[in-house]
Parts: sequence; C-alpha cells; structure tokens
Amino acid sequence: MLNETDEAVRRMQELDDWELVARTRTGDLEAFAVLVRLYQSPVISFCWRMLGSTQDAEDVAQECFVRLHRHIHRLEPRARFSTVLFGIARNLALNFLRDSRRRGRDSAAPLTDADGASEPGALPDQQARLKEIESALEQALAALSADHREVLVLREFQGLDYESIAEVVGCRVGTVRSRLARAREQMRLWLLEKGGDLL
Repeated sequence: MLNETDEAVRRMQELDDWELVARTRTGDLEAFAVLVRLYQSPVISFCWRMLGSTQDAEDVAQECFVRLHRHIHRLEPRARFSTVLFGIARNLALNFLRDSRRRGRDSAAPLTDADGASEPGALPDQQARLKEIESALEQALAALSADHREVLVLREFQGLDYESIAEVVGCRVGTVRSRLARAREQMRLWLLEKGGDLL
C-alpha cells in the first residue's frame, strides 16, 4: 500500500509540465524534483550526443536544470515545456562546444564512453557486430557540424516534431528540414566511406 508521500508524488507526476512549473514558482520543491525526474534522462542523452562525453553531458544537463530553476519565474507556456527545456540544453551545449574549441579541446570526439546496449539473446559475434555498427553510427554523428547534429538528435533521438525543433534552434521549419536532409546525407556518405563493410 502506498504511504502518503508516495501517493503525493504519484499525483504530482500526473500533472501537466506547466502545472509543475507553476507549483515550482510557489516554492514547491517536489514539483521541481518531478520535472527533473521526467526530463533528466532525455536531456543527458541530448547533451551526450552533442558533446561526445558522458561526464560533460551530465555537467551540462545539471547546469540546464540549475538555469531552469533560477529562471523559472520568467517562463511562459507559449510552447511545450520540453521545447523550452531542450532550448536551454542546446544553448548550454553549444556554449560548451565553443569554449572547448577555444581551449583547443576536440569537440567532435566519437561518442564511445557511454554504455553500449546489446541485443538480448544475441550471440557473442552478433553482439560484437552490433557494437561495431553502433560505434560507426556514433562516429558518423560526431563528424557532423553542431547545426546538423542538433537537429538530427532532436528529431531521431528525442522525437521532436519539426515545429518544436525550429523553436529550439531558433530557425524556420524549412531550415530544419534542409538541415535534417543534409545531416542524413552526410551520415550516409560517412558510413559508406568509413563503415561500408559493416552495413
């Protein structure tokens, strides 16, 4: 049987994102904790695919939630909450990439330090092949420019629609479509050149 605290948390999780934002504005820390629980994994995933490092992704995601809390009183429900949150994460990730370039750090490192998922029931040679394919895909993604990588990640990994992506990155829907097409083509060419024997 659920205790009162568990029941309160369950009810809180059923609230709309913007209702949770409104409660956070009144000082309800549990409402903010629910927002973090709902979006922490997708934000870290987005940042990881943008930055190529689990540690950097976690740091940037943490800063994203710090900024969200600090400026929550300014947010207006003109768009989906996820669009606003990914906009914050995107700006922080791009700032991180820019600062990394200034420090001479490679910002397009292959995404190799996250746990690779293996197919349940796959034989060891099949698992090894899946890991090779996954590695090639991650390297192809890392080879994209930040502009192309962000729209591809938001569409293919976060499932945002074109309009939401346009709001997050601050451009027109047509620009999103052309960047996506270009990103997919660049990945296809990279995979043909570098990983053709895997696919």
